[in-house]
Amino acid sequence: MLKKLTFTAALSMAFASSAFAQDVDTDGFTGEASLTGGKTTGNTDTQDLSLGLKLANEDGKWRHKVDALVDYGKAGGSKTKQRYALGYQIDRDISERAYVYGNADYFNDKFGAYEDGYFLGAGLGYKFILPDPVGWNLEAGLGYRAQNPIIGSQTNEVAFRGASDFDYALNDNVSLYNDTEILLGSNDTYVWNEVGLSAQLMGSLAARISYRVDHHSTVPSGFKKTDTAARFGVVYTIK
Repeated sequence: MLKKLTFTAALSMAFASSAFAQDVDTDGFTGEASLTGGKTTGNTDTQDLSLGLKLANEDGKWRHKVDALVDYGKAGGSKTKQRYALGYQIDRDISERAYVYGNADYFNDKFGAYEDGYFLGAGLGYKFILPDPVGWNLEAGLGYRAQNPIIGSQTNEVAFRGASDFDYALNDNVSLYNDTEILLGSNDTYVWNEVGLSAQLMGSLAARISYRVDHHSTVPSGFKKTDTAARFGVVYTIK
């Protein structure tokens, strides 16, 4: 409970301090809301439903990004998947391509190898390829990570973070993304990659198909190191 309160307080302070430092237009958020269904393999073998939300606000040299995801699944009439994740990142441009960032992430997974955990970090980002039609951002930094395995005691460590965010607008109606993140620590190295293809249907509504791989280098006995998720659904663009 204490670590959850600590994380919540840190996340709240991050929001409050950034809002205090600048007059953020809360009506200026853009992003997307998604509803997808799919199949998960690995530590759970389920048919699942996912709700996702991604929001971003840009005010001059500052950017705020919020991500939220809820996964719920059943197999044989019993609940076999219940996972949610929440993330916040603030960026500050220091040149046309380079920026510094701070980020906070939290997850809770009732059926995975790790029940919950959080990461608080900061680092440097670089816009390797500027947007339209291709955008590619690379990030690297350090932070503090805590994880609670289903079996065993909590681990706390300094971890290196690397991330890649690639977007490609193939044309006015079809776009591709490929996102990767790595958290490298002495207790566990966690890597995830997600690739997806979106096609415009009508107005702000699009169809999306995606495939995600999550891999831990160290898991409790009896658990698998790799989970995969194939999803298909609809995405609503928030402007």
